[in-house]
Amino acid sequence: MEHVYSSIDFGSDTIKIVVCELYNNRLNLLAASSTKSKGIKRGLITDPKEARDSIENAFNEIQSMLGTEIKKVVTIIPSYNCEYKIIKGKTKVLGDIITNKDMSNAYREGIKDSLKPGYEFATLMPIDFKINGKTIMEDPKDFPGDTLEGRAMSIMVPKKNLYSVVSILESLGKEVVDISITSVSDMSVFRDKQIDSGICSIINIGSQTTTISLYNKGVPVNTKILSMGGSDIDNDIAYMYKISNDEAKKIKEKFAFSTKRGANPKDIYETVDLDGKSIKINQLEVSEIIMYRVEEILSLAKKEINLLTNRQIKYIMFTGGVSNLVNFELLAQDIFGTKATIGKVNLVGARNPKYSAALGNIIYFIGTLKLKGKDYSMLSERDMEILSSPNKHFIGTDGNTMLGKVFGYFFGE
Repeated sequence: MEHVYSSIDFGSDTIKIVVCELYNNRLNLLAASSTKSKGIKRGLITDPKEARDSIENAFNEIQSMLGTEIKKVVTIIPSYNCEYKIIKGKTKVLGDIITNKDMSNAYREGIKDSLKPGYEFATLMPIDFKINGKTIMEDPKDFPGDTLEGRAMSIMVPKKNLYSVVSILESLGKEVVDISITSVSDMSVFRDKQIDSGICSIINIGSQTTTISLYNKGVPVNTKILSMGGSDIDNDIAYMYKISNDEAKKIKEKFAFSTKRGANPKDIYETVDLDGKSIKINQLEVSEIIMYRVEEILSLAKKEINLLTNRQIKYIMFTGGVSNLVNFELLAQDIFGTKATIGKVNLVGARNPKYSAALGNIIYFIGTLKLKGKDYSMLSERDMEILSSPNKHFIGTDGNTMLGKVFGYFFGE
């Protein structure tokens, strides 16, 4: 059976939607879109009407790619003031062997006791299980036992963070099937042996915010959000050369480097300032402007990591649009050392790191379905018939045909 999943990520600069098919335990990208967002500032919805309009535009764009309507989604919820808490529970095994239901029951009591007033559950990350008070394992399904204890990381978000997003999606006729936050989504898409082996961090540098997430053996344990990101770099360039922010962003992404190393002072970008005057910008000077701002962001992120934990960090990964700048990894390693690296999204058509959270949310959702032993698809059989039409092809934002390009991501197999 084919399974299709759609995910949306609300950014201050763009709204990202990714639609994937899971077939034979592999992900196949059907479509990916990135559209300009309005009414969203620093990750929070500030103008519901503008936000609704831009979200509707995003759905219209990706639905035109697919040729069918998206009715169900998993979504990213703003991480501001989220709470992390380890919960524990115990249950009596219902039969002779442990089932997915027993595993869910093991958390039930812990969930009831941990919910904080004014908060809602965003997600639950399993840690491990204990059978008969002795044997500890991550997945006890199909093992014999009389009692089962479970530990999990409970992640809660303020109700306003959740309801502001869900209410807009529901007003557009979209059913929110599941929710997550950036720390969970980024971990899911980049998870590897290093992330699972000890204390690590993923730093997502977006347009207006930088999200610093801390993990212990693949389980998110804390998050800090800085009100600074790629748009601050755009503002610096725009101010120095008296040009529009759109032109500054173009220079940042297409012409300049994130560090002055490697930049060529003889490489010139010609444009027009706000007064209509022709100006020339050399690569070395503009790269130096960018470098100072990126250094500030990275230095602040490093301080926050030191505040979040006093334990040794084994691995620091960067994602988000800013991490895509030329020579960014060199600057990151200047500040964090050789343990700093850039997260790579290897899914054809969604390799830009701006898609990491939306894609990771799908991967995480599939993982929760597997843990619960459930089979689920967000499209009906009729919708699947439309998608599988021989005259239909699927196009992502890079303009390439997506059908048949399979990403071999295996889920715990």
